[in-house]
Amino acid sequence: MILQSVNPATNRVENTFPCWSLQTTATVLDDMSEAWSRWAVFPMRERVDMLCEAAREIRARLEPLAVLITHEMGKPLREARLEVEKCAMICEHYAAHGPQYLAPMRPHGAPQDATVVFEPQGVVLAVMPWNFPFWQVFRIAAPTLLAGNGVALKHAPNVPGCAEVIEHIFLSAGLPENVFRSLFIDEDVVEPVLSHPGVAGVSLTGSCGAGSSVAAAAGRYLKKSVLELGGSDPFIVLPDAELDKAVPTAVASRCRNAGQACIAAKRFILHRDIYDEFLERLIFAMEDVRVGDPLRPDTDMGPLASVYQRDRLQNQVDRCVEAGGCILLGGSPLPGAGAFYPPTVIADVPPDADVAGEELFGPVALVFRAEDEDEAVALANGTDFGLGGAVWTADTKRGLALAARIRAGSVCVNGLVRSDPFLPFGGTRSSGYGREMAEYGLREFVNIKCVRTG
Repeated sequence: MILQSVNPATNRVENTFPCWSLQTTATVLDDMSEAWSRWAVFPMRERVDMLCEAAREIRARLEPLAVLITHEMGKPLREARLEVEKCAMICEHYAAHGPQYLAPMRPHGAPQDATVVFEPQGVVLAVMPWNFPFWQVFRIAAPTLLAGNGVALKHAPNVPGCAEVIEHIFLSAGLPENVFRSLFIDEDVVEPVLSHPGVAGVSLTGSCGAGSSVAAAAGRYLKKSVLELGGSDPFIVLPDAELDKAVPTAVASRCRNAGQACIAAKRFILHRDIYDEFLERLIFAMEDVRVGDPLRPDTDMGPLASVYQRDRLQNQVDRCVEAGGCILLGGSPLPGAGAFYPPTVIADVPPDADVAGEELFGPVALVFRAEDEDEAVALANGTDFGLGGAVWTADTKRGLALAARIRAGSVCVNGLVRSDPFLPFGGTRSSGYGREMAEYGLREFVNIKCVRTG
């Protein structure tokens, strides 16, 4: 079997990578286990220096890295540049703050002779998605490496070039060989990787099916798992919301990265008093989004990541219509060889329809009417997911009260839901468990050891 790099703007194969055999994979994991045991005792100062150098390497290669992202998964080049820059930022964040997060501590009220320390545990398997092929990797790799662990990356099969280059970046930054490796393996090799004695746990970002499968395998081998499994985020708009800000934010959330973001707003829940005006503005703004060649500077939105993803999204749009939904804009693939799909607005999908609570991974906005705040919250929570959410109102106190009622890992009042290295990121319910980033993410794959002197 081979992994293919297919340009979604042209649907042409640009590169191929042969999949490794089980024996090759096992040999690499043996090498990683040995390399990790040495890396685990490197002085913190040297790990910090490595992350700082990685940030410099990333910025020095910013343009070719951004072009690689665009070629492999289709996001506009300016978005790809921002993604690459964000990777440098998270390396610098953990270089600056990670040592403090990992410093020995005495919990409040604990005996004077007790200290809690944070120790590395081994190699962490990172099963990562294609939608942010650099950022998703660096936000798990930077803290995991700083903590003294190794990282075995099993990247999405359509971004093998990104996987290869990320390994080279860490090597160029001075990370010893075999502490970070990109594994060119098929999905059926993930469980054998988890069974390796040197692998301490797994962090996965992906679908519910993938998360359930990997978590079950991790459980069989008593390995820790952290899962971020996507979402169907609500975007609640109350009558007093400032629409001049809410509408552009709604469009940005639904169309950036062609709508292929786990934490993007997907269900727009509009109070009845603002429903017609917001919907009219939303359609007008979505019509204005320029779809085209992702390498062009005037392109707002590129193709979906693959023809498969485009067809999967179309199936969901068709199911929305079958359930009673009305397409107000878009609703079918754009002509041509690439995986292009237009900004789409659909209203009147019954809230109890299965598709109404699914994750639509593309530029499709489902619009719902709420009679009051209680119905808005009920609609917001009417999905198995619980990743993010947003509330728009001129009354911040009112917004915070509503935010407290939304079951999610992150809720933003009057703003775009986004990740931040200083803040924990993750979900609840079918959006997964565990956290990435900040001190919470750094401590997911360490041994939290209590040491006493008396």
